[in-house]
Amino acid sequence: MPFSSPAQPVPPKPPRFEMRMSALYAVAFLAMGIHIPFFPLWLRHVDFSPEQIGLILAIPMIVRIISVPVLTGLGDKARDRADVLFLSAVAAFFASLGYFFTPDYWLVLAISVLIAAFWTPHVPLIDSIAQSGVRRFATDYTRLRIWGSIAFVVINLAGGAVLGVFGAGAVPALFAASLSLMVVTALLAPRLGKPRISSPLGGGFLKGGSALWSRPFLLLAGACGLIMGSHGFLYAFGSIYWLSLGIDDATIGILWAWGVVAEVALFAVFTRSLGFLNSKQVIILGGSLAVLRWALFPLIWPLGGGLPGFFFLQTLHAFSTGLMLIGIQKVIVELIGEDQAGAAQGVAYLSNGTAMALVTLGAGYLYEGFGSGGYFAMAVLAATGTLFALMAQPQRSALGG
Repeated sequence: MPFSSPAQPVPPKPPRFEMRMSALYAVAFLAMGIHIPFFPLWLRHVDFSPEQIGLILAIPMIVRIISVPVLTGLGDKARDRADVLFLSAVAAFFASLGYFFTPDYWLVLAISVLIAAFWTPHVPLIDSIAQSGVRRFATDYTRLRIWGSIAFVVINLAGGAVLGVFGAGAVPALFAASLSLMVVTALLAPRLGKPRISSPLGGGFLKGGSALWSRPFLLLAGACGLIMGSHGFLYAFGSIYWLSLGIDDATIGILWAWGVVAEVALFAVFTRSLGFLNSKQVIILGGSLAVLRWALFPLIWPLGGGLPGFFFLQTLHAFSTGLMLIGIQKVIVELIGEDQAGAAQGVAYLSNGTAMALVTLGAGYLYEGFGSGGYFAMAVLAATGTLFALMAQPQRSALGG
């Protein structure tokens, strides 16, 4: 869709823009590839209870509900978003060193909260830089983002192998090392200057005419948040559940990696195969398959599906997560101007973070009371998000390529 003309001339495309953005995504997802599958195992390794694990994972998510919109909003106003990314990377790395102290519950919780404040804005800040590339240089977003998923797969496999040798006690070292790489990579991030393209609907963040307050954007951002939030139970207790079935650490790493391999494959073919879909259609498709994934998850082992059944469900990760990641970027490009893109990323992460935090907060109690039956509640949550998307009326996609 057309945007208003820039107030100032757009600077030329930075050298090796695609390569530098791909590196940013890859390194950002190294830390996630350690934290999501293996951090809960470390928490169990240091003898925290399921309720304590749930709180340690959930409370930082509540913090990021505040920190992500604040830092992405600052990125919109800063001299360059890459500067905000670098400073937050430095702060997150130094905070991660706190995990090397004796793991007292309150200390681990405090460190996790501090890390969340500075680490979780990394991807939305990178997304906002990438979106400027989409708008200014016709860059293909999926070809940049795919490297984050590839890195996630690699670190899943490597992390599972390392934990197979050294045990879950190695998780803090792996996590800190990945954040140190983020500091270096953020220093080399492309500098694009201030965002220059105004919102097609006009207005500022707090003004009634802002695109950020439009019904389609809020419904679709809410839909993505609920569907992504439904993954919180898996992220908190998926590895622990698989371990309880007798599946070893290395195989658990492969299961996590397989889901992201499927996501990589989707990113690789999306433009050619599904690029014609608008954001509403993308989100509905992903949400429907998320419902299927969670409804089947507790039934696989009792019905004899075994590891092949779990690998099938992890394949659906390409749709339940991958399509949400693409879908929300389509929504922002369809409805939000470049001058508010960072704030829009913050709103999207606010929706995602709120749902994920609430799910994770209750995950310990769900798992303690119902075991894998908690996935049925996630199916209901994903269905609710899909209904939100059905209620929206987005404009035609501008992110098909």
